[in-house]
Amino acid sequence: MNEKYSISEFIAGTKQSDRKQGFFELETPRMLEVNLDGQVWTKTGAMIAYNGKIKFEREGVLEHGVGKFLKKAFTGEGTSLMKANGSGQLYLADQGKKITILSLNDESITVNGNDLLAFEPGIEWDIRLMRKVAGMLSGGLFNIHLSGRGMIAITSHYEPLTLSVRPGQPVYTDPNATVAWSGSLKPEFVTDVSLKTFLGRSSGESIQMKFEGEGFVVVQPFEEIYLSQQS
Repeated sequence: MNEKYSISEFIAGTKQSDRKQGFFELETPRMLEVNLDGQVWTKTGAMIAYNGKIKFEREGVLEHGVGKFLKKAFTGEGTSLMKANGSGQLYLADQGKKITILSLNDESITVNGNDLLAFEPGIEWDIRLMRKVAGMLSGGLFNIHLSGRGMIAITSHYEPLTLSVRPGQPVYTDPNATVAWSGSLKPEFVTDVSLKTFLGRSSGESIQMKFEGEGFVVVQPFEEIYLSQQS
């Protein structure tokens, strides 16, 4: 009998391990453990398992104020938040995407709404609109600005890459591959006519995000389709 593939070996290799690393803990690169004793905000539908006494509630329509509600209606964003209250271990994941934990220390970051997995309740957040590209949106591209002190968890398809943005050296990214960027940066959408001609008028890659100033931008080696096709 081959013990290498026994059930006991499988359990030993995949069982939950409490490393006592704090509020957020990477159980695996694609699974987040929340050591809950109070409250946490998560992406709706991200819960895969939990133990203890935890109650789940969907985000109230006006829970974060009329302003944020109106912004969400304007952007047509499809990702809603879920509030988990109680005590225990909560396990989160999002389509097998890689999870990165960030601890904000009076700092700020802007995250593509589809790539925000969870954050501590003390974090301040706001939806950022890009009115100039309202006609390009297809319901998936919206950004959330997070600031203050506390932990957040973001996701990416495969390994993320962080690019430095320096004065006089703008960085251009594909919106569908852009995960997050420094809270101080205010990207613009630009159209590369030559790229559009080369790739064909229906290609979304002719639309780019332009980052200028000083900071960083995080991209992933995968294109999630957020922009509607241009004719």
